[in-house]
Amino acid sequence: MHMADALLSPAVGGAMTAVSVATIAYAVKRISKDGLDEKKIPMMGVMGAFVFAAQMINFTIPGTGSSGHIGGGVLLAALLGPFPALIVLASVLLVQCLFFADGGLLAYGCNVFNMGVCACLLSYKIFYQPIAKMGLTRRNVLLASIVSVVLGLQAGSFGVVLETYLSGVAELPFKSFLVLMQPIHLAIGLIEGVITASVLNFIQSARPELLSSVAFETKLAPHLSMKKVIAPLLVLTALVGGGLSIFASAYPDGLEWSIEGITGSADIERAGGVYETMGGVIERTAFMPDYAFAGGEGAPIETATAGIVGSVITLAIAGGVGFAVAKIKK
Repeated sequence: MHMADALLSPAVGGAMTAVSVATIAYAVKRISKDGLDEKKIPMMGVMGAFVFAAQMINFTIPGTGSSGHIGGGVLLAALLGPFPALIVLASVLLVQCLFFADGGLLAYGCNVFNMGVCACLLSYKIFYQPIAKMGLTRRNVLLASIVSVVLGLQAGSFGVVLETYLSGVAELPFKSFLVLMQPIHLAIGLIEGVITASVLNFIQSARPELLSSVAFETKLAPHLSMKKVIAPLLVLTALVGGGLSIFASAYPDGLEWSIEGITGSADIERAGGVYETMGGVIERTAFMPDYAFAGGEGAPIETATAGIVGSVITLAIAGGVGFAVAKIKK
């Protein structure tokens, strides 16, 4: 659901960037005020890397000719808390945008809001946490994950439609775009909800204190070791980013599929002014556009390399931000 710059007017893109930057700043302030559990700092880096790798795997939506990938917002919020989760997901989206030309720079604020704020702050707090507080059984985790992911993704996909409508993109009439976007992201959300629950239940079995500390907003015990969680997640990240990513579905994702269903093409072009400026920035920073070598054709080795390199960069940035915020508190 990464929006491209062509779907937005400069006014809407600029306004949403201001909203998202302000929300991220508020998240940093809240973390600095409340204190970030230092045991979660490495988890911020590891989970950022995992979500980056997982987002590279598009899964086919049967019978539609479309595909989807996890957003990861609810997963991050359930493990880190809503505010650290937003910062991690914003880091993932920034790495994807600047280094892999996945999502536009003008659209960055929209993408952070639609995929991050809607899931990490709104859906997690409104739906996931109340269900989780009823008891972190496997059934409750599954129910909480599916409900919160589905509704968070519905809110995010509606945000895409609304932002495009407010931008005056005549190629995508509001009603037609909405009718395609909401059902396909309902299907994507159901699959992501099951994936989210599977990861959370695995972590629950290895280190149950982690999920309960987030759900009930308590501190982890000082002596608690996170190795039982971090080591398997690092291995899984390497396997997903460097291996499974090459088997990702070739079908267009839900957003591209919806656009193609209306216009006949998955791409909408815009030229001049801010679009060329933003595109120029991405051309200079993206060393592996579309997760391939410059001038490459997206061969499996290129995709695997992008998965590993992107995961490492995200780990460093997300973990570094967590460390910096913890230092600010001190």
